[in-house]
Amino acid sequence: METVKEMEPNLDDYRKVGKEVYDKLRLLTYPVAIKFIKSYEEIPEKAQRPSKMGQNITLCQAFTMARRWGAHVAMTYEDNACITSSLVHQWKKVPVQDIIQSQVMSGYHKDAKAELLVQSQYSALNTKENYLKVKDHVGFIASPLTRTIVEPDVVLTYGDPSQMMHIIHALSYEGKYLVKSAFIGFGESCLKGVLMPFLSNTAEIVLPGTGDRTLALTKEEEMAIGMPAQMISYVNDTLFKSGGVFNMGEPTRFFVGSLPKGFGPPAWNFLKRKVKKKEREVKKKESS
Repeated sequence: METVKEMEPNLDDYRKVGKEVYDKLRLLTYPVAIKFIKSYEEIPEKAQRPSKMGQNITLCQAFTMARRWGAHVAMTYEDNACITSSLVHQWKKVPVQDIIQSQVMSGYHKDAKAELLVQSQYSALNTKENYLKVKDHVGFIASPLTRTIVEPDVVLTYGDPSQMMHIIHALSYEGKYLVKSAFIGFGESCLKGVLMPFLSNTAEIVLPGTGDRTLALTKEEEMAIGMPAQMISYVNDTLFKSGGVFNMGEPTRFFVGSLPKGFGPPAWNFLKRKVKKKEREVKKKESS
């Protein structure tokens, strides 16, 4: 994986690119800018803190506020109702065994062995190197990318499967940023969509889990993708280039009916010629 150097942006650059991606993909909600913080003094004045209003919400609810309401939200241990995600983010610290035991107690998987096997999908969270990257964090800021008040570390974008496909096509257009994601259906947006892209410097597809769907009102048809923030510029530059004139774009263009002879991408006609050539060679060999 190459180091992401597609963009060394400032705040205005991020807002501009966020607006362009939002418009091109016809997203229903704003991409979310996520900025990790190491002290409470880093919280911008414009950012809401649920705990200051006597409230506790989850991290996925903060994403909803940012992407649907355009709100700027600061999330720390005191603001987060989902203590598990706070502990995995290292905002407070307990032994990993305690976290695993808590998940077994909740019955998410059959037993401790099953839980460990499932959690191994998030192995990037458990290395010493990555622990050192987050050990001093106290929270993050979530802000709509189109008018973000922070220069993000990660961008989290929700959309339908077609929109996610376009982003994956854009990332892999030059073979540079291939997306390889494992799915467990738990902690997907807050951990895999935000923390893992920050730690591993890779994009991750998110299958929104129970929290996203029951607490944050994520729709049944929605997915998401999290990526290192600088990668969003690359997505913007390569969006809809895959397939050339045959890229179906947004909204999706489609064809109904029998396809005309010769219709299709260059690959189809090229391979048809190869098949016919091979058939002629076989016939010639058989007749000789």
